[in-house]
Amino acid sequence: MDTLAALLDGPRAHRAFLLRAVFDPPWCVRVQDRAPLTVLCGLRDTAWIVPEDTAEPPVRVGPGDVAVVRGPGAYHVGSGTEVPAQVVVHPGDITTTPDGAGLCEQLGLGVRTWGTGPDGAAELLIGTYHVEGEISGRLLRALPHVLVVRESDWDCPLMPLVAEETGKDRPGQQAVLDRLLDLLLIAVLRAWFDRPEAHAPGWYHAQSDPVVGRALRLLHEEPAHPWTVAALAARTGASRAAFAQRFATLVGRPPMAYLTDWRLDLAADLLRDPGLTLDAVARRVGYGSGFALSTAFKRERGISPSRHRERRRPAPPSPT
Repeated sequence: MDTLAALLDGPRAHRAFLLRAVFDPPWCVRVQDRAPLTVLCGLRDTAWIVPEDTAEPPVRVGPGDVAVVRGPGAYHVGSGTEVPAQVVVHPGDITTTPDGAGLCEQLGLGVRTWGTGPDGAAELLIGTYHVEGEISGRLLRALPHVLVVRESDWDCPLMPLVAEETGKDRPGQQAVLDRLLDLLLIAVLRAWFDRPEAHAPGWYHAQSDPVVGRALRLLHEEPAHPWTVAALAARTGASRAAFAQRFATLVGRPPMAYLTDWRLDLAADLLRDPGLTLDAVARRVGYGSGFALSTAFKRERGISPSRHRERRRPAPPSPT
């Protein structure tokens, strides 16, 4: 498993929120759903994404362009940068007016279609990931608040397919949409990271190195293996000293420090599962006992695994 594939296991879509949004100008939606990652595809007309509380400028999204918005901060999407919001999107995919009046039924236009009218001048395809973990966090931190890949800069046949499937309501459709959204996200991120202005993190470019790339795949595929620098060097065909220096130069972290970070990221995500004991999590990520994992976790994260688990526990459903 390469590094990007491993990190994308974090934001993998599961019952992702996917819809077509259709509006007539002037229109503007304030998004405050706190989603960690949202993909917006331009289908018709031009939209502007305006992040809040950041120094980043507004970003234009035209037909064929794909934008990725990193949460959880709020942002506006609309026909212009100065158009006041008429719709607010809250956590749980609840929509209201700015004054709080419900709009979910009023804006519904059929199967996964939402907006002011089916023939509106502007049309966007929107896919939102709601689950955030430690593994996806490492990927998200490598992204700007908003990135855009222009239609002229890449060749991807996925967007028309996703748009077509979004309007269907067939058996297994949610699983189909989840996988298509994942494929679209992977294609966008690869196109983005390959651009010089993206300033891709070291781990991304290091995948192409014949020595360090192989070591990264080994660490991601077998995190519980008792790796040492010498063992990794032997598996990659390099001397211990040369391997350690090359890894640190390309990745930006020494091999064992990178492995520790990766194991603890995995552990942090596994701790979200209440059915796994601390000892079971420890064995999966390469620690001999729950005590050893707890010691490392608290040393590196400043919090115990039990406290981390408590913080990440889903809130109980609201009473009806």
